Amino acid sequence: MVESKAWNWEEVKDAFWNEPSEDVYYYVHRWKERGYSKILDLGCGKGRHSIMFAQNGFDVSSLDLSESGIRSLKETADSKGLNIRCDLADMRELPYGNEEFDCILAYHAIYHTDTSSMECIISEMKRVLKNEGEIFVTFNSKNNPSFKDSRHERIDDNSIIKKEGIEKDIPHYYADSEDIRRLLHGFKFITLRQIEDIYKGGNGWHYFIHAKKVCD
Repeated sequence: MVESKAWNWEEVKDAFWNEPSEDVYYYVHRWKERGYSKILDLGCGKGRHSIMFAQNGFDVSSLDLSESGIRSLKETADSKGLNIRCDLADMRELPYGNEEFDCILAYHAIYHTDTSSMECIISEMKRVLKNEGEIFVTFNSKNNPSFKDSRHERIDDNSIIKKEGIEKDIPHYYADSEDIRRLLHGFKFITLRQIEDIYKGGNGWHYFIHAKKVCD
């Protein structure tokens, strides 16, 4: 099991990470319509989605390993008069009770790990989510060019450690649809999409999963 390593958000200048993703807006409306109220923003970063859910009346708990991320979220929440629980903690050991949340958002976050830790994170997500609760989670796809990039250190069949850039020394887990179905045993898939994003400097492939926890 690889050591967890956090982003230093003070080094991240891209404004992309300050605004909620268009992918997430749908879940604000869906989960609100279904009467869900308590949400966990897992790997919240600077809290762009935590703020949006709190502004829409949700009871938000936000967790990240990054001190700078949690500090930024607290400052933003205070400035907007929002009450958000902010936890500096590892995703492998969530500081919450069993079946505490109606829904979990994990957007471009939980794959910063290796295979054994990923299994632990999914187990913890399942533990703290209520039966019939929903998740929206993203995974790196094995089709992502960075998975095959020889400049990075491979640490298991699904995982690498990046060796340059803003994510230097941060582990990354990659999956295919079979891996995801195995990991998310105990969830019913609502949507499972693999999407290619085109960036100015290249491209990236990710899975976007919307699923519901079902009783074992």
